[in-house]
Amino acid sequence: MLRLARFSFGVGDRFGHQAPAQLRAFQKLLAQGVEVVPVWNKSNREHSFIGSQPESVRAAAEQAVRQANWSLPWHTDADHIRLDTVDRFLSSSDFFTIDVADSIGKPASAEMIHRFLKNHPELFGNLHINGIPESIFLSGDSLEEIASKYLAATQEAGRIYRYIAHKLGEGNFIAEVSMDETDSPQTPQELLVILAALADERIALQTIAPKFTGRFNKGVDYVGDLDRFAKEFRDDLCVLAHAVHRYGLPENLKLSVHSGSDKYSIYPIIRQAILETGAGLHIKTAGTTWLEELIGLAESGDEGTLLVFEIYSIALEQIGALTEPYASVIDIHMSELPSLDDVASWDGTRWANTLRHIPSHPQFNSHVRQLLHVAFKLAAKKGTRYTDLLKSHSEIIGNNVYENLYTRHMKPLFLG
Repeated sequence: MLRLARFSFGVGDRFGHQAPAQLRAFQKLLAQGVEVVPVWNKSNREHSFIGSQPESVRAAAEQAVRQANWSLPWHTDADHIRLDTVDRFLSSSDFFTIDVADSIGKPASAEMIHRFLKNHPELFGNLHINGIPESIFLSGDSLEEIASKYLAATQEAGRIYRYIAHKLGEGNFIAEVSMDETDSPQTPQELLVILAALADERIALQTIAPKFTGRFNKGVDYVGDLDRFAKEFRDDLCVLAHAVHRYGLPENLKLSVHSGSDKYSIYPIIRQAILETGAGLHIKTAGTTWLEELIGLAESGDEGTLLVFEIYSIALEQIGALTEPYASVIDIHMSELPSLDDVASWDGTRWANTLRHIPSHPQFNSHVRQLLHVAFKLAAKKGTRYTDLLKSHSEIIGNNVYENLYTRHMKPLFLG
């Protein structure tokens, strides 16, 4: 079976120019003694917005790997695919994030629920899971309620998984199941039921992305109770270990954190948990690379700074359409967005300070950052004007991409 390494890191590259800079961060981490596998991810929605094809992700990754003489594994992720979107990814992906969040809460038949409850008497009553001090209690009513909420989603995951396996062959791809893009977090009890149901579907699941407590907004830090997240994350790790043993799921099954990028405050919590438990981790940073492109263009001056201003001005005009697909993962206050008159005099340094995710900087503005995080299709509409600038200023942009990924993400997660 194609096996995902203990530590893997999903990186987005909206326009396919930053794979070499991203890979430099992985090489630097390897030189520090920590092996983390790169996974280049891009969703169907992102391809649609930009007009790119999944093959472009693999081509850019292959070129970067070849140029850098990278000898460790690497993967390309068909991110957030469903049955109606998976086909275009089959020829170029070996990692599939099966997104069934939309099926959560869809009614499961009474027969389906009855069969699940009958097959899993071990889930009733007090459950003692190694590593969780207090026992988990599931009454018949609560177990039926959880099954009713999630069985349709797990069955959908099974249909998608089997379709991919039929096309590519069992064991020739890495499967992740994603349930994070939904309103309510899954409790450890719910996660246990979900894992039992996924095992029933015979999914060789190597990583699962639950919805955690708190806000995971695009491009900004975690918003929520850190102590609560710490307990939930550790309990989830224990539930995964229990499910691997009890239900025969792959031994390398690990949590996936779809971070929305830059969740600095939870990195020490995650690091401590994986150190103490020996667990693995998959984390996705997604669109943070696109923001580093804007920062680099701003710092390049003249035409680059002007283009950042133009993209922001259009984003203000089209804010409703841009933010609607991401409504559950952004919090933008219009009163905090500077007007065009305000930004007309900004130089590249001011734009960079506003966008670069250093929350302590007096000029940092999380609302501008979130808006531009979801405005990447505006750059795509600039066509070669945008991509030519990426090429012309590849050094300064690449340094920003590398520095952000290694210093702000990898070091606190894997080196402390």
